[in-house]
Amino acid sequence: MLGLISGADMKGIGRGVVAVMGVGLAFSCLGVEEAAGNAGERLYNGIVLPKEWPPRTVDPKDTSPMAAPYLENRPAHVPIDVGRQLFVDDFLVETSSLKRVFHRPEKYAGNPVLKPETPLELNGTFDDSAVVKGGGLWWDPAEQIFKLWYEAGWLKTIAYATSRDGLHWERPALDVNPGSNQVLPPDLVYDSGNVVPDWDATDPLQRYKLFFRKPGGNIPGMSLTSPDGIHWTNRVQTGVCGDRSTMFYNPFRKKWVYSLRSGFRGRSRDYWESDEFLAGAKWKQGGPVRWAAADRDDPKDPEIQRVPQLYNVDAVAYESIMLGFFEIHHGPENDVCEKKGLPKITDLNFAYSRDGFHWDRPDRRAHIASERWARDAWDRGYVQPLGNLCTVRGDTLWFYYSGFRGDPAKTNRVNQLNGMHQSGATGVAFLRRDGFASLEAGGEVGTVTTRPVIFNGSRVFVNAAAKGGELRVEILDEAGQPVAPYTLANCRPVAVDSTLAPVVWDGAEEVSALRGKPVRLRFSLRQAALYAFWVSRDATGRSDGYVAGGGPGFTGVTDTVGRAALEAEERLNVNPPVVPGHR
Repeated sequence: MLGLISGADMKGIGRGVVAVMGVGLAFSCLGVEEAAGNAGERLYNGIVLPKEWPPRTVDPKDTSPMAAPYLENRPAHVPIDVGRQLFVDDFLVETSSLKRVFHRPEKYAGNPVLKPETPLELNGTFDDSAVVKGGGLWWDPAEQIFKLWYEAGWLKTIAYATSRDGLHWERPALDVNPGSNQVLPPDLVYDSGNVVPDWDATDPLQRYKLFFRKPGGNIPGMSLTSPDGIHWTNRVQTGVCGDRSTMFYNPFRKKWVYSLRSGFRGRSRDYWESDEFLAGAKWKQGGPVRWAAADRDDPKDPEIQRVPQLYNVDAVAYESIMLGFFEIHHGPENDVCEKKGLPKITDLNFAYSRDGFHWDRPDRRAHIASERWARDAWDRGYVQPLGNLCTVRGDTLWFYYSGFRGDPAKTNRVNQLNGMHQSGATGVAFLRRDGFASLEAGGEVGTVTTRPVIFNGSRVFVNAAAKGGELRVEILDEAGQPVAPYTLANCRPVAVDSTLAPVVWDGAEEVSALRGKPVRLRFSLRQAALYAFWVSRDATGRSDGYVAGGGPGFTGVTDTVGRAALEAEERLNVNPPVVPGHR
């Protein structure tokens, strides 16, 4: 395995009472969350939010890591019908003797996959770039292509490209700026922003959403909509925000979320959410709440030795969680970089949330790192994430990111031209699907037992690397007693390396008899790693969880197809990347 770090054994407990009314899983709970005073919205995963939401509890002076309340006051029973269940934290863990291992994406050897080539991107006498720096990259199941929105030319405009394989990009000639692939109206100037498709939009003119900021200090941004992602209308001026502000959609709560630059503890983030995209853009001073910042657990760069700051937060729904990238800024400050003609140093660090506001970051290593002024590296510095982070390609997650080479020969700042912002391009890095963290056992058998879960599915699946070893599963009642026939002895061992492996028992392939009943799952591993589990509706292995930017085979924003997505990726016949996490 590549890029591993191990954690301690995990232990936890949960208690409560649940009343189940039919297989539709309409239920009520009285548990530790209510005892803790939470009386607000109940989420898909059983978490109950405080009545006051979003919370105004972030202390700007406190450098402690952000606490995730749902890890301290966990639901008595966890519904698991939405998405693959990941082991990035202890939310589902009752007891474990396994080792938790965190993983990092591996950069593509053929990077960059998009670099400045057109007049729009080369930007005349100004700085050149073809970078995601937010933007958006989404699979369109109707047209069977990837659609990409990116910054063309430094601080210039938004352009549009399409691809069948995610590596080779076509730039169509459009009518917004004839002869180019520009989509931002020519009277607007771009600094940062995001494009998000709204597949559920009832108004065809609002099928795509765009929030962007022009260059400058604390000024309003702008929210727009489009029927096709090319022609933008409905211009709405937003509230005031700092540069590099972005937005994303939280489908678990159906909220549009603005990630706004603020200034506590240096660069940081404020939070604003709304049910309506355009109406919600008009926040007033004091409306957004303090949200996120770098903290004392973020390591300093060994050479720069500056206290890290939070440059940006982007997020997307992935399976059963909100997946985030914290862009950590190490410096140097702009004036120092200008004198050297080299980009500032930023790294990307994974963050995980189950309520959409509180982030857990158990592994503080750089998951996609700047190459730190390596002379020939295209991504020396200023590494920034794609607005929706990644796409799902069969067994693999593809994380797109941008970087800058810089130019030490250019240290002036005339007409926005300076070496620190020279040669911005876009690359991709690969990670096993669900491969953020695994629970692992060596030659001796180890186990992990979940807290009580409730499901409405019929078949159990795992994402596991067990070739040369084995994984077995048994199901326990709420008191911890095995439920026949779902015992370890009856379980046929999983002994493959697969991101979609069925679990069956002698005499039982389905678990439909346990629908709506609180049960625990116990996984027994030897020479194996477990990344995720889920209970699917059917034999396809569909998870009904979210798939970030999507990918071949998927028909929408959630996984309703299961194995068909693996087969669709195979038919593309793209040279498969080396994927960290496979044994």
